[in-house]
Amino acid sequence: MDYSTTTGPAAAAPAPKTRWYRQLYFWVLTAIVIGILVGWLAPTAGIAMEPIGTTFVNSMKMLIGPIVFLTIVGGIASVADLKKVGMTGLKALTYFQVGTIFALIFGLVAINIFRLGEGMNVDASTIKTSDSAAKLIDAGQHQEWWQFLTHIIPNSVVGPFVEGDILQIIFIAVVFGIALNAIGKVGAPVLDGVQRLTGVMFKILGFIMKAAPLGAFGAMAFAVGKYGVSSLTSMGGLIALFYVTSILFVVVVLGSVMAFLKLNIFTMIRHLKEEYMLILGTSTAEPALPGLMRKLEHAGVKKETVGLVVPTGYSFNLDGAAIYLSLAALYIAQATNTHLSIGQQLGLLAVMLLTSKGAAGVAGGGFIALTATLTTLGTIPAAGIMLIFGIDKFMSECRALVNFTGNAVATLFIAWWDRTLDADRARRVFAGEYVEPMPAVTEGPAPAAPSAVEPSTAHDRRPAYSESV
Repeated sequence: MDYSTTTGPAAAAPAPKTRWYRQLYFWVLTAIVIGILVGWLAPTAGIAMEPIGTTFVNSMKMLIGPIVFLTIVGGIASVADLKKVGMTGLKALTYFQVGTIFALIFGLVAINIFRLGEGMNVDASTIKTSDSAAKLIDAGQHQEWWQFLTHIIPNSVVGPFVEGDILQIIFIAVVFGIALNAIGKVGAPVLDGVQRLTGVMFKILGFIMKAAPLGAFGAMAFAVGKYGVSSLTSMGGLIALFYVTSILFVVVVLGSVMAFLKLNIFTMIRHLKEEYMLILGTSTAEPALPGLMRKLEHAGVKKETVGLVVPTGYSFNLDGAAIYLSLAALYIAQATNTHLSIGQQLGLLAVMLLTSKGAAGVAGGGFIALTATLTTLGTIPAAGIMLIFGIDKFMSECRALVNFTGNAVATLFIAWWDRTLDADRARRVFAGEYVEPMPAVTEGPAPAAPSAVEPSTAHDRRPAYSESV
């Protein structure tokens, strides 16, 4: 979809249509199907495709840290009132916690109704733990509930960018942005450079996105070739319950939030179809982060709100991970005949409110958070995660998709809460209408030089990933 449009009668005109076979999402979806077939029919060849998928994901992750840093710095440094940034952050954290509670409750209710683990009668002492799972269990057992708070402050300025730690990058960016805002006009050249670098990073992103179909093919071929479709059939009930519960959460809870905003969640999902295809192919929401930020800003959410809420939500607003944690924990308890009273389940929910925040940006983060939860509670055997270890890969896509959707809705809600959401513009953008780009506005005490331009409008006027191929 194109960013540019005109005002007046032409504003309602539909955007020029690109033929379906030239849309990026079509080629990504085609690559996913081919990858599944290769992994299923030729598992050895599918496993050999792993470098293609990992190389693409790594190239995307390479850009996420700088893009998050530059976007947050540019947003904070441009606002006139820093109190607004602080209030936006507090509102976002409040919303994230409420959303997590609803997601956890959905998982608890679903597994209590269907009780899929009952009758398995698994003796936890006889469960054999694989080497890869043992490392995750050990990491989870040594992770305290409060560590995600102390982990926010990095040991060095460069380290978070090297390790790809989004939460620490956010911390550095917020401090840098506040300092840049505080020094006034002296910082104008720096802000100008930040805005121009942001444009450069998004242009590089556009280049890399041309290879998205290859990345999706490699990742999917490896996943199916490595784990096989037998994992899907052996525990299909739990997988199906997780997917159905996640879909209901998106439609009922997130859909209600969108309805409150007088927006339609299905049109928003359709507008973000390229990002969804990318997540489905790579099993992670990180590569879709820059595209979500660009599209939400174009839909009428202020740049500073997008820059602060979306990256923070990637660490604190993990609805899909929350559903997974509550479902998995109760499933293990049922399978190992560990009875939990209502009070104990509520205690489990309280612990998960904290441990779920450590599930993002870490390899095996979901398992580490689950193990940390079980260890903290002390009643459910941590070794029980081996019961779901084989199917986790087929649940990761759903977790990422729900996390992504939750963060899109959260950003729109926080913008409404701040009274800065242009709901009419969002409706038209989500409906696919031809809407002109947001004007470049610098509010802060350190305005950029006249030559500075808004990167999202000066360079590529089209949302990330919406390019034809």
